[in-house]
Amino acid sequence: MVQYLHPRLDVSFAALSDPTRRGVLEQLGRADASITDLADRFHMTLTGMKKHVGVLEQAGFVITEKIGRVRTCKLGLRRLEEEAAWIERYRTVWEARFDALDEIVEELKSQEKIDG
Repeated sequence: MVQYLHPRLDVSFAALSDPTRRGVLEQLGRADASITDLADRFHMTLTGMKKHVGVLEQAGFVITEKIGRVRTCKLGLRRLEEEAAWIERYRTVWEARFDALDEIVEELKSQEKIDG
């Protein structure tokens, strides 16, 4: 069994795994918006959008503030450095593997020219 001890990454990637939530983050990157405005923009119920915003808020990507009867959403202070570092580690591993595979393919092509 694999031991994986990065619960923050789990929460982050779970939040980012949904296209609607990624869209909400893109929208909030342009301007703050109420949950009602987001629900209208994404053609969903207010309850559904509240759930999406809650997931993003739990991950630290969104902050909500209630002003009167309106709950306004804006991008949170949390950035993606840890997630980017995790992805970079695996990108480096895969890049090295593909480079090694390229070398093998080139050797086989050279051998094929010699034999052929």
